[in-house]
Amino acid sequence: IMKNHKISLFNRNNGIINGVRDVISFDLNEIILDTEQGILVIHGEDLHVTKLTVEKGEVELEGIVDSLIYSDNGSGKEERGGIMRRLFR
Repeated sequence: IMKNHKISLFNRNNGIINGVRDVISFDLNEIILDTEQGILVIHGEDLHVTKLTVEKGEVELEGIVDSLIYSDNGSGKEERGGIMRRLFR
């Protein structure tokens, strides 16, 4: 059963994302999240994860968001291994 996943983005500067299973990586230009709806790649400038609540599966972020891209709609570790292989080629 797939759980809920929600993105709230305010003026492309502050956001709250629910339904996050794992933070795969983050830096100033990119945040990669494993969500209930697949891998979510957030591109932007001066991006920061300001709060991570593992129990709730919630991430708060700030910075200038340029794009939100879902790379797949799978669930589980098999897909995560696939994206990790692509990232580290």
